[in-house]
Amino acid sequence: MKRNIKYIVVHCTATPTDATVEAIKNYWFHHLGWTHPGYHYIIHRDGSVENILDEAMIANGVKGFNSTSVHMSYIGGVDKNNIPIDNRTDAQKKAMFDLIINLSNKYPQAEIKGHRDFPLVKKACPSFDVKQWLKTYEPTILQAA
Repeated sequence: MKRNIKYIVVHCTATPTDATVEAIKNYWFHHLGWTHPGYHYIIHRDGSVENILDEAMIANGVKGFNSTSVHMSYIGGVDKNNIPIDNRTDAQKKAMFDLIINLSNKYPQAEIKGHRDFPLVKKACPSFDVKQWLKTYEPTILQAA
């Protein structure tokens, strides 16, 4: 069944920057009791993007909006004291931008939002203003050595 995607949602894992995907999944499945991950894509510190759930499936990203959303997250989003901070690497920013472009092309009607931009959300996730970042971000072109 094809889902009607209305939102492309950006998250942070709200974990230390060295958290592993396995540790994050373990938290969802064993601590929260979820049967599906919180995101479709996780962006590693080196900019590699890991697809952890098929887009046809519903992730647990934003309560009440998951059936119409595709979710991505970068590893990080908090400091060592668990205080929200935008600690994305340049590689994560570029990978996030590229993934947003790809998903926007696939779902042209979808609105791009941060998790915190949804009603009744009381968290800082993704620890930066997505719409403002998209207005000002200029990806650097990596030159071949």
